[in-house]
Amino acid sequence: MARKKLFSVENLTLIAIGAGIAFGYFFPALSTELKAVGDIYLKLLKMLIIPLVFASIFIAIASLSGKEELKSIGVKAFLYYLSTTALAVLLGIVIFHLINPGSGEHLLQIPQNVTIEKKELSLSDFLLSFIPANIFEALSKGAILPIIFFTILFAVAALFIQQTKRTVLYNFFDSINDAMMVLARWVIALTPIGVFFLIAATVAKNGLEPIFELYSYVLTVLLALMFHALVTLPSIGYFVGRFNPYRYFLQIKEAPLIAFSTASSSATLPVSLEVAEEKGGVSKKVAGFVLPLGATINMDGTALYESIAVLFIANISGVELSLAQQITIFITVTFASIGAAGIPGAGLIMMTMVLDSVGLPVEAIALIITVDRFLDMFRTAVNNWGDLLGAKLIQKVL
Repeated sequence: MARKKLFSVENLTLIAIGAGIAFGYFFPALSTELKAVGDIYLKLLKMLIIPLVFASIFIAIASLSGKEELKSIGVKAFLYYLSTTALAVLLGIVIFHLINPGSGEHLLQIPQNVTIEKKELSLSDFLLSFIPANIFEALSKGAILPIIFFTILFAVAALFIQQTKRTVLYNFFDSINDAMMVLARWVIALTPIGVFFLIAATVAKNGLEPIFELYSYVLTVLLALMFHALVTLPSIGYFVGRFNPYRYFLQIKEAPLIAFSTASSSATLPVSLEVAEEKGGVSKKVAGFVLPLGATINMDGTALYESIAVLFIANISGVELSLAQQITIFITVTFASIGAAGIPGAGLIMMTMVLDSVGLPVEAIALIITVDRFLDMFRTAVNNWGDLLGAKLIQKVL
């Protein structure tokens, strides 16, 4: 057991970060040549995005027993999850602009083949961008917002068809989701290798200064996460659910602590179910639906972190994002977090999508990875706390 833990992906990634920094500093030419290995890792991450998002969103909605459950528990759960995630992203953007970490540093060089396209904000174009004229074209181009829009409609429509046919459809996408989770674990297992070559190439190209600048980014993320966990979520519990959120937290504190140590919402699920039912006073029916759903689609901490990370990358790259691009980040992160798998490191998969949505180079992930594991523990604990508070809230309003 100790040996297995010693050679875990997380520990190997930490070693790879240090080794990559040293390798990139002392062997810059070779590091630049070997960057292709890191690019392969990034392409593998991007390969997972569309099927993972499509399948996970579909089964989250189609898992409802039917139209009645959609109206009672389902709508309330989805409204809660969507609202808290949107608030988390908005909070992240606001706190980022208040602190503005990395502003004016221009520490990362944008590759010459990458162009940052700035578009004027048009309400009609913005609304039309959600609706795919051809879903297969949207899938082939990786247009994430139209894909999410179609998936939600498709999953809701599945609730209105014959039970036997719906079961077949659900089982099909559930199997795809399971297979994609396995594939995601395989790709994430390659993280130490990918990180080594990506961080080495980043150091070779930009030096050590961007890494030293990360302290302001880490502090911004932690401040935003703490505010969301201690103020935003409890306020919803107190004003909407009419219960004492801090007393409830003390009752179910084991689950967020385990989420913090494992950095996995899925691994914490059995504990979350137990403490919510046995200590938190949540019924088995509500906990059994809301918590597994939350472990799949409710990623407040992850969404908040990703919004700050993308803005930080833009800052240190010397890119000024337009209002339209920041709204795109808000929408993309809010909905894309629904498809973030509840396994350690899966936020990196979503990060590639968000960077792509505003035209920033995916290679910049190499810088964020150096502190990702540390921040992953905090954001997973916030994710789990949001799930548990949601279960209590829905219990109260039913």
